[in-house]
Amino acid sequence: MLRELNQVMDYIETHLTDDLSLARIAEYAGVSDYHFRKIFYYLSGMSLHEYIKHRKLSEASKDLWDGEKVTDVAFKYGYQSVDGFSRAFKKWAGCLPSDVMRTGLQKTFPKLSFVITVTGGMSMEFRIETKPAFNFVGVSKRVPMQFEGVNEEIVQLALSITDEQKKEMHALQNIAPYEIVNVSYDADANFLKEEGYLTHLIGVLTTENHVSDLLDVVPVEASTWAVFPNQGPFPDTLQTTMAKIYAEWLPSSGYELIDAPSFSFTKMDKQKHDYAYSEIWIPVVKK
Repeated sequence: MLRELNQVMDYIETHLTDDLSLARIAEYAGVSDYHFRKIFYYLSGMSLHEYIKHRKLSEASKDLWDGEKVTDVAFKYGYQSVDGFSRAFKKWAGCLPSDVMRTGLQKTFPKLSFVITVTGGMSMEFRIETKPAFNFVGVSKRVPMQFEGVNEEIVQLALSITDEQKKEMHALQNIAPYEIVNVSYDADANFLKEEGYLTHLIGVLTTENHVSDLLDVVPVEASTWAVFPNQGPFPDTLQTTMAKIYAEWLPSSGYELIDAPSFSFTKMDKQKHDYAYSEIWIPVVKK
C-alpha cells in the first residue's frame, strides 16, 4: 500500500499542469476513488483536493520567482482567469503573484511521501470474516462527503424512515450482523470540486431478493471483511478507529481494499450519555 501511495504522489507530481483524474490516480493505489480519498485524508490530514491545490500553487510560486508572467503561470496550472489565480494564490501565500516577482518572497509546499512510523505500541482489535453474497436493503440519499463530525444530512435521512420501511427491513434481515447498518458507496469521481457527494444507505443485510419499492437494494458479492469493534464516546471513538484503520492498520496489514461498500453499525449505551459500541466492516482481500 505504501509503495502504491508513493507512486500516486509521483504521478500527481508529473501531472500538476494537467487535468488530473481521480479515477486514474486511484488506479495506482488499487482501490476505489472513495476508499483512496479516505486513505489519503487519514494519512495526510488533508483532502486530496487540498494537497493538489497546494502543490500547484507551490510550483506556481517557483515559476513566478523564475520570472514567468502571471498570466502564463495562471493558465499553466489550470486557472480559468488571472483574477481567480490571484485570489487563490493570495489566500494560500498571503501575497499577490506580482509580489513574488517584485520582492522575491516565496512560499513552498513540499511533495508528500509516505513511510511507516511505529508509535505508541498500541494493539488494534480486529477479526476477519467471510460472507456469502447478500444485499444491503434500506433507505438511501445522496449526502455530502464528510470524514469527521456529525453529518446532518445522514441524521435527517434516519429521521425520514417510516414505520412501514422499518417493518419490511426487520422482516428481510436474515444475516449477521443483525443490526441497522450505515453504508456509504457511489462517491463522486470529480474530486476537484470543493465538495463531493456519495450515497448513504441506512438499512440491513439480507440474502432475500424480493424487496418492495419502499426500499433501495445494493447487491454485494461474496467477500472477506476486516471487522473492527470499538467502544467509547460517540462519534469520536468511531471516527478515531476509522482513521487508525486507514492510517495505521491497512498499510502494514497484509490486506488490501476491494471495490465494495464498507459499513458500520452503532449501539448506543442506555446507561452512559453519548457512549456506544460500534463495529466497522471493511471489504478486503489478502495480498
